[in-house]
Amino acid sequence: MSLVEVKVPDIGDFKEVEVIEVLVKAGDTIKPEQSLITVESDKASMEIPSSTAGVVKEVKVKIGDKVAEGSIVLLLEAGATAAVPAAAPAPSPVASVAPAAAAPVSSAGPVEVRVPDIGDFKDVEVIEVLVKVGDSIKAEQSLVTVESDKASMEIPSSSSGVIKELRIKLGDKVNKGDVVAILEGAAATTTAASATAAPASAAAASAPVTAAPVPAPVPGAVKAAPVVQDTAPLGKKAHASPSVRKFARELGVDVTRVTGTGPKGRITQLDIQSFVKGVMSGAQAAPAASKAAAGGSGLSVLPWPSLDFSKFGSTTTEPLSRIKKLSGPNLHRNWVMIPHVTQFDEADITDLEQFRKDTNAALEKQGVKVTMLAFVMKASVAALKKFPAFNSSLDEKGENLILKQYYHLGFAADTPNGLVVPVVKDCDKKGIAQIAAETSELAKKARDGKLSPADMSGATFTISSLGGVGGTAFTPIINAPEVAIMGLSKSEMKPKWDGKQFVPRLMLPMSLSYDHRVIDGAMAAKFTTYVADVLSDMRKVLI
Repeated sequence: MSLVEVKVPDIGDFKEVEVIEVLVKAGDTIKPEQSLITVESDKASMEIPSSTAGVVKEVKVKIGDKVAEGSIVLLLEAGATAAVPAAAPAPSPVASVAPAAAAPVSSAGPVEVRVPDIGDFKDVEVIEVLVKVGDSIKAEQSLVTVESDKASMEIPSSSSGVIKELRIKLGDKVNKGDVVAILEGAAATTTAASATAAPASAAAASAPVTAAPVPAPVPGAVKAAPVVQDTAPLGKKAHASPSVRKFARELGVDVTRVTGTGPKGRITQLDIQSFVKGVMSGAQAAPAASKAAAGGSGLSVLPWPSLDFSKFGSTTTEPLSRIKKLSGPNLHRNWVMIPHVTQFDEADITDLEQFRKDTNAALEKQGVKVTMLAFVMKASVAALKKFPAFNSSLDEKGENLILKQYYHLGFAADTPNGLVVPVVKDCDKKGIAQIAAETSELAKKARDGKLSPADMSGATFTISSLGGVGGTAFTPIINAPEVAIMGLSKSEMKPKWDGKQFVPRLMLPMSLSYDHRVIDGAMAAKFTTYVADVLSDMRKVLI
């Protein structure tokens, strides 16, 4: 086996960038493009991926180190298989863990994965099983989703290995300590049931960091951190790395509501888990979310009406899908906090529809089917270039407009569990056929539940099409932090006056919802008029 040096690649004009997070440790098996460390400049933070697959032999950096292009991150044994580390990894500087709290698990014999301590709750229902017997899993990979009367969260595995047996199923009630699964070939560090930890303190946060990498925190190993209450300032800047933000998104946590216990107030994965504990146990008061949704104005929100509907007639109860549970609060926040205005217009797509049919006939052998959405996305890019305010976002303070020089378009995709928004990247650099192929592929992944976070991030403008369903017009809700969204309804043949007579024309209804803080009515009307003009003659995108 040969040792390979993995170095910091060219990621921009920077020098002496601080390492704020180490995501792997000696003995880990990693894949190409897997994130190794997180670095931070004075403007942003980003994760450094591995260029090679293999087993980590030695980590050459630690938290607080300064690195630059070409710095050695770690040594890899290419083509090797993982082995269990001989010693437990050094504790995180965020919290001081008792020496007896963790011990390495032998790879010989099965390992029980149990429900960790995630708050003061009992008999929490399993609403989703995310793995099956025979699956190979990693430490911290989610196994099941449980739900209390206040929130839902995913239960991660404390070990890596192959699932030999699942001890739970949908609808089961579980408690702390219940066995979730039996693993074979486990190779991770688990936490003893009696493990305790001292609360994070300023002294611990500022203590010198050792050369050993920081292990991923295990749920239940550390005492819950203080939970942000209603008094948390609205719009505060969350100090968290991309991996922590991704973890928060997976659990449906708003990072701006979490108190960071890491150095300089940085939010750690442990802080996210502690916050979820507070919500699950009811320590995080419900009015906090209500005030956030109300824009932090301090206005009281009336409680949701509680009625016994069965006294009026027979009823049945059906739980909301997980997607709807996660998207609902976001939609509510966007509707309450963004001053929506909707501009309605229609485009003559008579000639374009004939061209679309002719194009599909020509591309039939290639297996590509061009939809009207692909043409609208291309026309929208032309409009976004002409009216750059629509391709922007407000900063966190609402004082500056961030104009984006890239054109990533999201589109609402209907799935059995609810709407999701995949994103087609760099639409300005792609042709109609390529956009159509990508939307088709992303829509299939959405229906199969296989969209990754990367597939749904980075959109600068969104299109929601209901043309295949019906309707004449609707008001789409803006997908923050974007400032506008285009809605498409069902096209219809209408009589249009050509100056001499009424002629039948195929008209496409458009609904443009926009953020009135950024865009005024005149600009919105010009935008929709221009999109309609381009759709009437797509040759104009070439000008």
